[in-house]
Amino acid sequence: MATRQHGLRILARKFYDRDPRQVARDLLGKVLVRRRGKNRLKARIVEVEAYLGEGDAAAHAAAGRTARNEALFGPPGHAYVYFIYGNHWCFNVSCLPDGIAGGVLFRALEPMEGIDEMSRARHLADVGNLKVLTSGPGRLAEAFGITRQRDNNKDLTSAQSDLWIADDGFHPPRIVACRRIGITKAADLPLRYLIPGSPFLSRKQVGLM
Repeated sequence: MATRQHGLRILARKFYDRDPRQVARDLLGKVLVRRRGKNRLKARIVEVEAYLGEGDAAAHAAAGRTARNEALFGPPGHAYVYFIYGNHWCFNVSCLPDGIAGGVLFRALEPMEGIDEMSRARHLADVGNLKVLTSGPGRLAEAFGITRQRDNNKDLTSAQSDLWIADDGFHPPRIVACRRIGITKAADLPLRYLIPGSPFLSRKQVGLM
């Protein structure tokens, strides 16, 4: 039976126990939720990238299992958080069966609830432009207070968790795939998935497949 929190159905582990390309596409339109005491932060997922594990030169798992990427090799549905450019955190979810690496990077969200709290977390005085809250991996992680110390390897399928992904019944009218961005290895693979036309995308829709 599906687990629910505040009327939202938390995605079960079996949802993530699949090819990262399938998981990435199906994550579009779902809702990322952070519980903060009696309050919640909510945002709809509008852009993600799939990483295919040890066979993907751009994936953190390409060099094999390490202490840093352990969460990618663990059970599906767990958070993998890493620091990049000495500047910001990136949030991913593990895919595929335990012992096989694969993951999906969250690139952009559409803010839904807790906008004032997201703004404070991002140290923004004016929330008139909602796009700047969660458009980009670093921005969305900061808005949701996601860090490696707090969230790495967290079980996103657990009702006891303060961070999870839920289904509220929304289905994107269209999904497109294009090349991943911000990488140099395996950059031509069409593994960036997005909801076209969303004003909250991290970058313009380029190189559509």
